[in-house]
Amino acid sequence: MQQNIADSTEFTPQKWANSAGEQQLKKARQVDWLAEFKDERLSSLVVTALNNNLDLAIAAANVEQATAAATQAGAQLKPQVNLAFANARTGNVESSASQSSSQSVSLQIGWEADLWGRIRSGQRAAVASAQAAAADYQYAQQSMAAATARAYFIAVEAGQQVAILTDILDALENTARIVNVQYKNGLASAQDVSLTNSDLASTREQLITLKASRREALRALEVLLGQYPSGDLSVSAKLPSLPAMPPAGVPAEVLERRPDLIASERRVAAAFNALQQAKAAKLPQLSLTSNIGGSSTALSEITDPSNVAWQLASNLLAPLFDGGARQAAVDSANAAQKQAVASYAQSALAAFSDVETNLDLATTLTARERELSFALKEATKAYRIASLNHKEGEIGLLDLLAVQQRVLSANSSLVSVKRLQLEQRVNLYLALGGDWAI
Repeated sequence: MQQNIADSTEFTPQKWANSAGEQQLKKARQVDWLAEFKDERLSSLVVTALNNNLDLAIAAANVEQATAAATQAGAQLKPQVNLAFANARTGNVESSASQSSSQSVSLQIGWEADLWGRIRSGQRAAVASAQAAAADYQYAQQSMAAATARAYFIAVEAGQQVAILTDILDALENTARIVNVQYKNGLASAQDVSLTNSDLASTREQLITLKASRREALRALEVLLGQYPSGDLSVSAKLPSLPAMPPAGVPAEVLERRPDLIASERRVAAAFNALQQAKAAKLPQLSLTSNIGGSSTALSEITDPSNVAWQLASNLLAPLFDGGARQAAVDSANAAQKQAVASYAQSALAAFSDVETNLDLATTLTARERELSFALKEATKAYRIASLNHKEGEIGLLDLLAVQQRVLSANSSLVSVKRLQLEQRVNLYLALGGDWAI
C-alpha cells in the first residue's frame, strides 16, 4: 500500500485555472531553462554556485548518509558471518608449574528469518528515505540555480539603473551650464539657477544610493557563489532578452516532475514501511545460529577433527510484556504516516499555487511592460519637444525638468519590470520542475 497519493485527483484539476496556462497545455518537457536566457555569464555563475555553495554540500552529505543507512538496513537480511579467535592461559596461584594455555578458532554464522517482513519493511523505509534525500538534493540544486539567477538579474538591473541615472545627471549638468550662461546674460532668473542646482544635488544623491544598492546586490550574489562578499563581481551590462513561456502541461505532471514533491511522496512511502516494521516487531522473531570451530592447547592441532565441534541452534523470541512499548511504537509510526501524507498534500497545493501565481504574473507583467514601453516612448518624444521649446524660451526650466523626470521614471520602471519578467520565468521553470543542463 502506497496510499496512491501521486494519482490522487481530490484536489488536482485537469488544467490550470489561469488563461496563460491554457495556452501552454501541450505536455511539459524538461527544459534547459538556463540556456533559454542566452547569457554565458549567468550560466558560468550558476555553475560556480552549484560547485561552491555550502548548503548544497550539506544536502549532498545528507544523500550519502541516507544511502549508507539504506545499505545498512538491507544488510540485516543477509547472514552475519564472524570469525573468532581466542587465546587463554590458566594456572594455579600457588604453583607456576600447573600453568597451561589453549587456543580456539570458530566460525560463527547468524541469520534472522524475516517471517513477517520486519527487516524488509525497515529496508524499504530506508531506501525510500534515501530516495527522498536524493530528490531533496536535486531540488536544492534547482533552487540554488534559480536563486543565483534572481540575484544576478537584480545586480544587472541595479547597474542599468545606475547607467540611466548617470545619463540623466550628464544631461542635468549640461542644462546647468546653459542656465548659468543664460543667467549671466540676463536670460535666466536666479530661481532657475537654484532649481537646476537643487535637481543636480538630488540626482547625485540618488546616484550614490543606487551605486550602494548595486554593491549590495553584488555582495548577495557573491555569497550565493561561496565567495567573499567584496561587491566587485563582474556581471553583464544589460538584462538578457526574455525567453518564451515554457509549456506548462497539466497540474498532474507537476506531481511527477518536481523534485520536492517526489521527495515528499518518498517520505510517505518511508513512513508506510516504518509503520509495517513497527507492527511486525510485535510478532515472534526466529533466528538461526551456527558455530563450528576447534580448541586445543597447541595452535597446530586446532584443525584436528578430534578437536573440532559444531553447533546449530534456533531461537524463537515472542514478546509477552513490554509495558506497551511496541504498541506505542506502532502508534507513533501511524501518526508519522498521517503527518507525511498531510505534508505531501500541503506541498502539492503549494506547488499548484506556485504555478498559478506565476502564470497570472506573466499576464500582469506583459501588460505592464507594454504600457510602460508606450509611456517611455511618449515621454521621450515629449522631452525632445520640450527641449526645443525651452531653447526657444517658450517654456521655463521647471517645465523642462518635469518632462525629463517623466522620462527617467518611465525608463527606470521599464527596466524594473523587465527584471521582474525574467524572475517570473525563473520562478515558473522552478514551479514546473524544469531542469537545466550543465
